[in-house]
Amino acid sequence: MLIGDHAGRAIPARLGDLGLCAADLDRHIAWDIGVAGLGAALSRKLDAVFIQQRFSRLVIDCNRAPGVGGSIAAVSDGSVVPGNQTLGPQDRRARVEEVFQPYQDRIAQVLDDRQARRQPTILVSLHSFTPSLGGAPRPWRFGVLHRGDSAFSRAVLAVLRADWAEEAGDNQPYAMDGIDYTIPFHADARGLDYLELEVRQDLIATAEGQAEMAGVVASVLSRALAL
Repeated sequence: MLIGDHAGRAIPARLGDLGLCAADLDRHIAWDIGVAGLGAALSRKLDAVFIQQRFSRLVIDCNRAPGVGGSIAAVSDGSVVPGNQTLGPQDRRARVEEVFQPYQDRIAQVLDDRQARRQPTILVSLHSFTPSLGGAPRPWRFGVLHRGDSAFSRAVLAVLRADWAEEAGDNQPYAMDGIDYTIPFHADARGLDYLELEVRQDLIATAEGQAEMAGVVASVLSRALAL
């Protein structure tokens, strides 16, 4: 089952553009570039459901628990977000109720339905990362984020390392830690294995790249399942 916490960049009409310019809303701060297309293509190849958040992570980050730092970013990678500067409790609650919760509820509904049918499930969360951050290049093509407790993540990393060596990052460029929400919340309670996969954005910035990487990732996941 595929999910995309940051796949979209829509902003509710009443919030306007959050005070940001179009260039900022095109950047990685607003969404995981390429994940919507990658997830859709991968869904078709694997005959797998793909649940994607269509609203921008700048409205509310669906991979953060509501209320924690970074849930509604006031500043993101050097860009001040004017529309997030002076939010009151009611404003924050509205974003949770209208954006965060429906997405999480949909994931829970599908997982519960699959569990009721005794359908085995691995929860795969798709993300993308910038080729460089703060002027530092990121040499990885892929990153497998995990907590050391996922047999499927280990298998995927082994397959990626066999093909791409050190260009497959083990908890790089990020590590899965206490701030991640979606995988721990849904997978842990149900005893599901999981994968949090990062793909470098320049590889999936175009429809052609998304189609190519969907083929690569589909093959990797299938080979990992066979290990």
